Amino acid sequence: MNRITTLLIAFCAGFLPAIALFSLQNAVWGGLLGVLLWLVWDSWRMRQFDQQLRNAQAGLPLQESQGSWGLLTQRVRHLLRLSEQQLRQSDQRLQDFLSAIQASPNGVLLLDAQTRIEWSNQTGAQLLEIDAQRDVLQHITNLVRAPEFSEYLQAGDYSHDVVFETASSTAQHPKRLSAQLHRYGSNVQGNVSKLLMLVRDITALELAEAQRRDFVANVSHEIRTPLTVLSGFVETLQNLPLDEAQRSRYLSLMQEQSQRMQSLVSDLLTLSRLEASPAPSYEARLPVSQLMSQLERDARAMMQVMDLPGHGTHRLHFDCTVQHLDLLGDSTELLSASSNLVQNALRYTPPGGAVEVSLRLLPDDRVEFAVQDTGAGIAPEHLPRLTERFYRVDRSRSRESGGTGLGLSIVKHVVQRHGGELRISSELGKGSRFAFTLPANRVLMTELRLAA
Repeated sequence: MNRITTLLIAFCAGFLPAIALFSLQNAVWGGLLGVLLWLVWDSWRMRQFDQQLRNAQAGLPLQESQGSWGLLTQRVRHLLRLSEQQLRQSDQRLQDFLSAIQASPNGVLLLDAQTRIEWSNQTGAQLLEIDAQRDVLQHITNLVRAPEFSEYLQAGDYSHDVVFETASSTAQHPKRLSAQLHRYGSNVQGNVSKLLMLVRDITALELAEAQRRDFVANVSHEIRTPLTVLSGFVETLQNLPLDEAQRSRYLSLMQEQSQRMQSLVSDLLTLSRLEASPAPSYEARLPVSQLMSQLERDARAMMQVMDLPGHGTHRLHFDCTVQHLDLLGDSTELLSASSNLVQNALRYTPPGGAVEVSLRLLPDDRVEFAVQDTGAGIAPEHLPRLTERFYRVDRSRSRESGGTGLGLSIVKHVVQRHGGELRISSELGKGSRFAFTLPANRVLMTELRLAA
């Protein structure tokens, strides 16, 4: 029912009774009075409806009404419900979107046209070491002070990323971060006005790349040296008349260099196999008595070759406090790692020095294998890098001893594959101690031990 029809009804409601009782003129005034009364009532109802809308904005429910205003109230109530439902859905989608960005492994920051921070996920805050709430509306250049980033921001060419260092309060070394900006959004004039900043930590990636370059360079250098020697000896044998003694000496040196290359290739293949193969199973057993006996036989055989008459001999001692115990894992790998530590101790301990090899059961049921020597010792700055591939404290001495620079890397990989830990301690002038522990789940007591 529209308002014109309602007005006509109100007019008739005042006109018809008046024309029946009074004159036509009075009837007209009666009709107008009816219209006026209806307008007053309608105005009051409209004010009531307006008040209900104000209450709805404040969160209060709409009251039930009759008539046309009641119908309008019902429609408004329905529209409000739809609007609230759509608002909740939009808010849920926004929360899901923000949760997804929060879960991103990369840092995400939203910057306004003045490069002030509008929002940041936790990853971005951690990488840049800022506070996601406190630093809102702070200029990004006030918080990221790397010159490379400032130049990148001012240049305005965001087609590529920028790499910069940031000092870390928790890490020992600066972090290497990669950041790239992307324009998004538009203002009233249609110009892009905001920036999306993506940040990721590439410290480990660059470290791995540097290690790869060093590895290739070291392998090339290690192989080039014996190849150069071999090539020179071959050329000498081909072009110079040599007596039998000279020829025998050159062939012996050539064999030594070829064995050096063979050892290097063998160690490289071992490292590659260790990195590519799965962790050893728990099915195979290596009795510690067998391990220690084999190590002692190999060590004493090595001593016969190394110890020279008149220079004294190494003092070698093996101590195994537990005999009836088996190690669970790859016996070849465990024997190789243990033998490597013993041979290194013999190589770098001068004749007359002592090497003590021990294996004991720790109170928490772990097993510790340790090799203690009385060699020259290692300076503290070298200790963290000893297990790096081809790292040598003294390159000339290492080559003279026949090492490839990969032994401790192999030991480290073997121990980690078995869930253990390698520990190195040393003091200049007093010797070094190399030890690794294996977890309790790699240790099995035999029946004889359990019976005792």
